[in-house]
This record gives sequence, C-alpha cells and structure tokens, in this order.
Amino acid sequence: MLRTQRDTMDYNKQQFERLFKDNYPHMYRMAFSVVENAEDAKDAVHQVFVQMWRGKPQVAEESVRGYLLAATRNQCLHILRSKQLQRRLKEELQRETDEQRDEEREELLQHLQQVIEDNLTEQDRRVLKLHYEDEMTYAETASALGISSSAVNKHITRSLVKIRQTLKIAK
Repeated sequence: MLRTQRDTMDYNKQQFERLFKDNYPHMYRMAFSVVENAEDAKDAVHQVFVQMWRGKPQVAEESVRGYLLAATRNQCLHILRSKQLQRRLKEELQRETDEQRDEEREELLQHLQQVIEDNLTEQDRRVLKLHYEDEMTYAETASALGISSSAVNKHITRSLVKIRQTLKIAK
C-alpha cells in the first residue's frame, strides 16, 4: 500500500519531544537487554533519536514504535560489533607487544650470556649459575663449590661489576 506524505511522521520539536518521552523507556529496556551496559544502552537510544531527528525518515505513525525499536536493536548490534572489533584490535596489539618484548628479552639474555662467557672466569660463571639459575643461597653455593660464603659474595660482586661495566661500554 502506498503511503502519502500525510500518513507519515512529520513532526516539529514538541511532537518529537513527545515521541522521545513516549518511547525512550521501551527503547532503553530493549537496548539494555542487548548490550547489558547502561551507558551503551543510553548511547544507542540517543543515537537513534539523533538519526531520526536529522533524517526524518518516512515512517507511518502507527509503525513508529516498531521502527524505533528496530533502529535501537540495530544500533545496539553496531555498538557490540564495534566493541568486539576494539577488543580484537587491543588483543592483537597486546600480542604483538608481548612478542616484541619477548624477542627483546631473548636478545638481551643472549647478549648477557655472551658477556658472561667472554668476561668472567669459570668459577665466576659457576657461582652465578648456582646462585641465580639454581636459586641457591650463598651458603648452599659455597657448600656445593667447596668455598666460603664470603668467597661466593666476592665472586658475585666482582662478576656483577664486570657485567655492568661491559654492558655500559657496549651501549
């Protein structure tokens, strides 16, 4: 059935305010049930009214509520898709950042291992390995190597100074 201009919504500011007041509660409830977030539900409903005011769609008066609910549902789906896309982009960015960090960490560890190999004595390397990698205390390290705890302290202190100096020069 063809509709004439008289059969469609043609509203002024007061009529639009009445339309808003009459339909907002229904639209908000429906929007909230879809997006499950009060702010997003409000945004969806307001966006529909903004689009309706600007576009003044040709909708028969008896179909306005159905139109508004359908438009609200569509706006909610748009919001959900946008949030899902934002979430995926954020996850991808985080994954890339983590991978980059892992690569940088691996490079640093390789460089550190090379510095240790090139600049420390065999005994220094053994002390560091037992203390840092095997997580032994000074006393446990001393016992395992047959040296005193103070000797372990001296090896660790001297080794860390050499490593720091070498890394500082390498920068």
